[in-house]
Amino acid sequence: MTTESLNRRDILRAALAGTALYGTGAHAQSAWPNKPVTMIVPFPAGGGTDAFARPMAAQFARLSGKSLVIDNRGGAGGTLGAGIAARSAPDGYTLFMGAVHHAIAPSMYPKLDYDIEKDLVPLILVASVPQVVVINPKRVSSSNFKEFLAYARSNPGKLNYASAGSGTSHHLAGELFKQQTKTFITHIPYRGAGPALNDLIAGQVDVMFDGLGSSAGHIKGGRIKALMVSGNKRSPALPDVPCAAEMGLPDYNVTTWYGVWAPKGTPADAQKAATDEIRKAVTTDEAKTVWASQGAEFSNTSGPQFDAFVKGEIQKWAQVVKASGATLE
Repeated sequence: MTTESLNRRDILRAALAGTALYGTGAHAQSAWPNKPVTMIVPFPAGGGTDAFARPMAAQFARLSGKSLVIDNRGGAGGTLGAGIAARSAPDGYTLFMGAVHHAIAPSMYPKLDYDIEKDLVPLILVASVPQVVVINPKRVSSSNFKEFLAYARSNPGKLNYASAGSGTSHHLAGELFKQQTKTFITHIPYRGAGPALNDLIAGQVDVMFDGLGSSAGHIKGGRIKALMVSGNKRSPALPDVPCAAEMGLPDYNVTTWYGVWAPKGTPADAQKAATDEIRKAVTTDEAKTVWASQGAEFSNTSGPQFDAFVKGEIQKWAQVVKASGATLE
């Protein structure tokens, strides 16, 4: 074998080694995320979804080294932003943070330009906040839930409840309550949870079935009174307030929950990486503090389990909508 052939073989070997190294480097560089990620939030800035999305984004950036940019696309009860997310490029760099409203929407809106079950892939459930039954103590004199329920049953139509609007979780939580307690309380829809809560505090309405996160401060300040939290356990944020199961309503399990989806077709490795990074972000000490202040829990429900949860919520709220005859007023 000549020196020339040895040199050629060495050159070829070196070239192949360089190609392998280059390929490894390119693969490493393509690991998700290698650029900023956009998170579509389908509600205006400052709302309940933002209360979790923005702290999560801050921790995501700190841990991953890449920004998670919040893009607020409010409108049509959260369905406008959901449609935008569903039509986004499935490259792993657009995510969607939806809520319980998106499990209600298929039963309330006659036509949607997306299908939450077909066009978006569920990644992870980020936070769950129990609903709380709150009253204005100046308008409703009940000192506890049993007194309130007795009054509601013996005075059909005399009480009213405020909601963030027809088809919202506040509205359907009220309708579910009426179905399970066999009561009639008049629904007063508002344009947003903020105005509804403000009127409850001001004494314009009697009752609200609100998310604990937005009511907790007012409850602790004595402006409104909490009678019951939903579910089968008390909330650490309101340890003295009984839960629904204690009050004889074991099936009144209503939460305002928030989760993250990706457009259908997003690569599986990007889905997994996004899920892992979000899980890391919401389990930091900083995020845990925010979650606790909102009365929220992180259940670490992801992938198929989150998918099954969403499907169950869609079916549950479809039944409530049908039984109540709720419409978009």
